[in-house]
Amino acid sequence: MTPLTHERYCDEIVLRTDALRAAVADGDLDATVPTCPEWTLRDLAVHVGGAHRWVGEIVRTRATEEVPDERVPHFTPDGDDPAVLDAWLAEGAARTAGALREAGPDLPVWSWSWERSAGFWARRMAIETVVHQADAALTAKVPYAMAPDLAADTIDEWLDIVAFAAGSGYDPQAAELRGGGRSIHLHATDAPGAEWLIEFGEEGFTWRHAHEKATVALRGTLTDVMLVFNRRLAPDSDRVEVLGDAELLDFWLARSSFG
Repeated sequence: MTPLTHERYCDEIVLRTDALRAAVADGDLDATVPTCPEWTLRDLAVHVGGAHRWVGEIVRTRATEEVPDERVPHFTPDGDDPAVLDAWLAEGAARTAGALREAGPDLPVWSWSWERSAGFWARRMAIETVVHQADAALTAKVPYAMAPDLAADTIDEWLDIVAFAAGSGYDPQAAELRGGGRSIHLHATDAPGAEWLIEFGEEGFTWRHAHEKATVALRGTLTDVMLVFNRRLAPDSDRVEVLGDAELLDFWLARSSFG
């Protein structure tokens, strides 16, 4: 599996935001988000819209260092009117996608990651919105589904981020994801080839696409495997199956909970 095209990521920023907006419109803005209990549904929407606008400002200004929130135009919506919030979300996603399209994937810009380019941010914002669309859908109690290639890429990207956090010292808990002789197998039952093998070593972990026996296996639809891996669905849900050492999967989920 390979990352999607830059244009696709730009499109998905808008499309996933539209889906998130629909879920927010169906929900109670004061409701607690069950997967992010420190947030209300409104807080979640403001977080997503603010992230879009922050990245848009980084790309538009060709930033070479982190941009403070206070330098981002319209970083938060004006007032509490739901209609204003909805329009602010739509405008921010469209403007950021437009800035990323104009920049192209290879434009050098600041990022916190191993890759400092507009292409990194296009992928990151598309997948950020994929995951938070799930938060909004769970809160509003509306259906959630994801295109298989985008769901699979969400797992790929998160594995890369966790590996970066562990190897760079960015997150001390992620650095604990080590210990030889153990492995996790993710197996999507509805998408041929959508399988991952995470192997722990004494210096950290590696991952690859493979179908091999592991210490613990997580099986389910691709969307549900992705949701468990992003801590949006409990691993003991009857929508997925955990075979083997469930504590190892819990160990992973507890130490990849940053961000």
